[in-house]
Amino acid sequence: MIEIDIKDLTKKYKDVVAVDNLNIQIKKGEIFSLLGTNGAGKTTTIKILSTLLLPSNGEVKINNFDLIKDKMKIKEIINISPQETAIAPNLTVLENLEFMAGIYQIKNKKEKIDTLIKTFNLEEVLNKKAKNLSGGYQRKLSIAISLINNPQILFLDEPTLGLDVISRKELWKVIKELKGKVTIILTTHYMEEANSLSDRVGIMNKGKLIALGTPNELIKKSKTKTFEDAFVKIVTGGLD
Repeated sequence: MIEIDIKDLTKKYKDVVAVDNLNIQIKKGEIFSLLGTNGAGKTTTIKILSTLLLPSNGEVKINNFDLIKDKMKIKEIINISPQETAIAPNLTVLENLEFMAGIYQIKNKKEKIDTLIKTFNLEEVLNKKAKNLSGGYQRKLSIAISLINNPQILFLDEPTLGLDVISRKELWKVIKELKGKVTIILTTHYMEEANSLSDRVGIMNKGKLIALGTPNELIKKSKTKTFEDAFVKIVTGGLD
């Protein structure tokens, strides 16, 4: 089943075309990574898909809802964990979760919070203020908060940026466990991360989609040995 259907999506800023005639279909329950160098258009695309920015042209259907006409319905089924950690620094971990559960008026509040605490291994830091947490725990809490409303679609913008290797691998495990339960659109500059987590990858350059496929398919098409090498070749020289 197609969860997100993007047709001829375009975003212009005066004379600059940030997203240029983008066409992608994202399947329900898959982890789809949108990759590119800085300025490729991926962040603009994510902002449009998450209803934060209006497109200039094109059509987007999310769970069969029209991005423009059904904006409020789409907001009910999505959430985003931004690159900037989205937590209240002076609240404890538990207070952060309780506060957001209240905002979303979660009916089974305690049950949902308990599940997230267990999923993200937050037991040891429940009563710590968020500002005193390590970077890894802050990112865990930020992603946990983005799941509080049981979104069908989750946007993860650079989820492990700046984390050490151990914290990064711990978050990978959590993200992999969400596969099939939530449709995830991921942006990252870590090629190992994209290779490890993604069902499929879309690579953008100068606003255009220049490659689409599984990591292995792109390695094969680019005639390289690693996904990082494939990415570099695709962006700098393109596929044959």
